[in-house]
Amino acid sequence: MNTKDLIRLGVPPGEATRRGVDFISRYILKGLDKAKLAEEAEAIVKNPTRFVGDELRGEFAQALVRVQSAGALRETHAEWRQWGEGLEPEAVNQMARACQLPVVVRGALMPDAHLGYGLPIGGVLATENAVIPYAVGVDIACRMKLAVLDLPVRELDRKRDKLIKAIETETRFGVGATFKERRQHAVLDEDWSVSPVTKQNKDRGWAQLGTSGSGNHFVEFGVFTVKDKVEGLEPGEYVALLSHSGSRGSGAMTCQHYSNIAMEQHADLPKEHKHLAWLSMDSAEGQEYWAAMELMGRYAAANHELIHRHIGEHLRLEVLLDVENHHNFAWKEKHVVDGVERELIVHRKGATPAGEGVLGIIPGSMATPGFLVRGKGNAESLLSASHGAGRVMSRKKATESFEWSKVNRLLKERGVHLLSAGIDEVPGVYKDIHQVMEAQKDLVEVLGQFDPKLVKMAQAGERPED
Repeated sequence: MNTKDLIRLGVPPGEATRRGVDFISRYILKGLDKAKLAEEAEAIVKNPTRFVGDELRGEFAQALVRVQSAGALRETHAEWRQWGEGLEPEAVNQMARACQLPVVVRGALMPDAHLGYGLPIGGVLATENAVIPYAVGVDIACRMKLAVLDLPVRELDRKRDKLIKAIETETRFGVGATFKERRQHAVLDEDWSVSPVTKQNKDRGWAQLGTSGSGNHFVEFGVFTVKDKVEGLEPGEYVALLSHSGSRGSGAMTCQHYSNIAMEQHADLPKEHKHLAWLSMDSAEGQEYWAAMELMGRYAAANHELIHRHIGEHLRLEVLLDVENHHNFAWKEKHVVDGVERELIVHRKGATPAGEGVLGIIPGSMATPGFLVRGKGNAESLLSASHGAGRVMSRKKATESFEWSKVNRLLKERGVHLLSAGIDEVPGVYKDIHQVMEAQKDLVEVLGQFDPKLVKMAQAGERPED
């Protein structure tokens, strides 16, 4: 017997087939009757609970029991809570569907929520011993980085040309954007063979290192205002550099590869749950994805580090305060559920970590403020907050709804100089950031405000990577 024989018996690919092959090997090594092997395997597949305590057959049987128990949706939703009113109905429905998964323990929906694949953007999902690639997202470890610089605010206008040149020289925008003279970073010395997909995409990752991508990704100079002392920074107005981007093509390929595996393993899920297929953390695929996801997290951080380092060196500026946080990621965290502390896998798809005292950045749009915040550690939100303002319309609708002539007037009124962007990223496609912040005042405390003044995004027409 082999793997194909097990699959013919109805054993799903993945952990169960591997345990089945282990059982076959041990059965043969013990010198048992090979003529009865197929009959033995079939008996275990038909009634695995009968064999879970058996020394020889137990591990195979236990793997089958886990698969069978995970195959059905919950009869009642796992507990979840929503922040914000008037959220997109289908985003709310997506959250409710996600909480039907048998591996889900708790959930939360942030006030910037809108439609996504599987889990809505702004969705937070806690699972037990399982990771959901699409609940992490395509742009793995997408993140924000804010650097307050030793440049007087008046220099924003006086040195505009130099600031523009620094952005356009030291990073790249657009799908597939790369550097001809590649950037260097210690992340390249890490083990990219932790999964076949990261191994195959290491060269692509190197070529794109230090780039910004497309979609809602940006690099901005702006005015950062603090009223009270923050991390040693005195109250006042400062020039700051703010960036938003993620793990580029390498992260996208990682998501797609392991999402396909998860969907193959859970082919019985209803169509509307397809993108919520999960990988067991006990499986080789689950461990591979986790290692790849964490590598992509360090890679995304390296992108931002290089963008900020090279722009700072280009302008010969020092950093007075440096803060960053990421979303589109999964964390192993301990949370109290039904009075018992349990280790859970917390997915934050378009949501920001907001544990007690944790600093983060929540942006608005190219013409509305973003905020430096400190988490309040609200357990009901799974220690999370929104990752931004959140969209109110699709990109297609945005192109049908806005004209640059009107948008440019708004930008001029607010003192924003736009270098490049698509019409699908103008302020009107986003929710009112002030309303979003008001809806989550029990989740975060505002420490400072960033007002964009010089903004660059990918050129119009680029495929979005956010």
